[in-house]
Amino acid sequence: MQQVLENLTELPSSTGAEEIDLIFLKGIMENPIVKSLAKAHERLEDSKLEAVSDNNLELVNEILEDISPLISVDENVAELVGILKEPHFQSLLEAHDIVASKCYDSPPSSPEMNNSSLNNQLLPVDAIRILGIHKRAGEPLGVTFRVENNDLVIARILHGGMIDRQGLLHVGDIIKEVNGHEVGNNPKGLQELLKNISGSVTLKILPSYRDTITPQQSYASMERHPAHVRQVFVKCHFDYNPFNDNLIPCKEAGLTFSKGEILQIVNREDPNWWQASHVKEGGSAGLIPSQFLEEKRKAFVRRDWDNSGPFCGTISNKKKKKMMYLTTRNAVTSRKPREDEKDGQAYKFVSRSEMEADIKAGKYLEHGEYEGNLYGTKIDSILEVVQTGRTCILDVNPQALKVLRTSEFMPYVVFIAAPELETLRAMHKAVVDAGITTKLLTDSDLKKTVDESARIQRAYNHYFDLIIVNDNLDKAFEKLQTAIEKLRMEPQWVPISWVY
Repeated sequence: MQQVLENLTELPSSTGAEEIDLIFLKGIMENPIVKSLAKAHERLEDSKLEAVSDNNLELVNEILEDISPLISVDENVAELVGILKEPHFQSLLEAHDIVASKCYDSPPSSPEMNNSSLNNQLLPVDAIRILGIHKRAGEPLGVTFRVENNDLVIARILHGGMIDRQGLLHVGDIIKEVNGHEVGNNPKGLQELLKNISGSVTLKILPSYRDTITPQQSYASMERHPAHVRQVFVKCHFDYNPFNDNLIPCKEAGLTFSKGEILQIVNREDPNWWQASHVKEGGSAGLIPSQFLEEKRKAFVRRDWDNSGPFCGTISNKKKKKMMYLTTRNAVTSRKPREDEKDGQAYKFVSRSEMEADIKAGKYLEHGEYEGNLYGTKIDSILEVVQTGRTCILDVNPQALKVLRTSEFMPYVVFIAAPELETLRAMHKAVVDAGITTKLLTDSDLKKTVDESARIQRAYNHYFDLIIVNDNLDKAFEKLQTAIEKLRMEPQWVPISWVY
């Protein structure tokens, strides 16, 4: 500054500078306050300021745990505890720790920057960034990773997680180092490392420079733009534990839920893994299988083979007759009525050719052949019952649920499940002893019933609104009556496609 002042005094008039401007500039530079600022700047340049530590907030919390029991003994301790717990003081410490954990020096040259392929590209000035975050041990960051070109890349950022709230990282960023150590290319290893770290965490990243607006950002602004944002909620139709799912990319990022719970979907960008949070419990979002993924998973149900040996024999080619679940007053048959039957009561009788033509035209919900006669449930007969204001009760083959569970019928699907084998055996013995039935079933027959019930539940569980285990006939009937009464009194959850 002294040199500048001397130059101003000796400045020739040929420079074209106005004299009044030079006097003004000289007055500013000779001002005592400006000179003091210059001296302070020089001293700061001479010595590098470093924080004593970057975990002061954690240290204060440990102190509070130690001295809190002494509050009633010493009033000075009580005063100190009050100061240390004061929100503004805690915020100040947190801000200090965040600043202290960041690196403001130019990053040292790293091997990847010497790579000729990188040098040949026009990279931005901040091609490598150093970020500092502060976390507690065990607190998840809310990110998942994938391996791409032998690098660990951020695959997704979970809505409401630490990284999502801070906004420092983006999908596509490459993680190179954590606290000065290279991360390699093991996503599980990195997740475990980040999970156990506490205090300050320094990350070296290669940014993706993607500035796209993700679905969760639009949901976050719903209070400001309610007319443009639609909240999405789903009712769970099955239990889910991510630690039992071999498909989920990160088990720790999964969201556990139970059948009947309500979830809010906050991100559907990934076609296979949605992000959702519990409506009642709240909390950060987690990964759940999308509807598409779950339906695809259900499509690969293990086939039930005939008992022909463990793959060393051939599968039986014996054709099984398709037994139909007949619906009283709604079934159609191609056979002639018996003496005690009237057309239109238990069955409606038509010619075989007429029935075959209607089957080909898609007029039947389901159909099959038994003892040389065709049986089936006609779709029009179901609609006729509904249009009269009555409840149509159908006992259908589970394969028909795909057709039946639509906005046209809006059914409430109840699955009557078989009990455990021992219970079923006792129930069968009771009805035989009471003379209710004379048909004796073997253990093999009972086991087939239990296995078939389990198979149907595995394959079609996502269609069921209610499952009743028939381990006691009276109690099972009471549960069904209660469910029907509840439907009459309360609103019913239905797929959104049935309404819009």
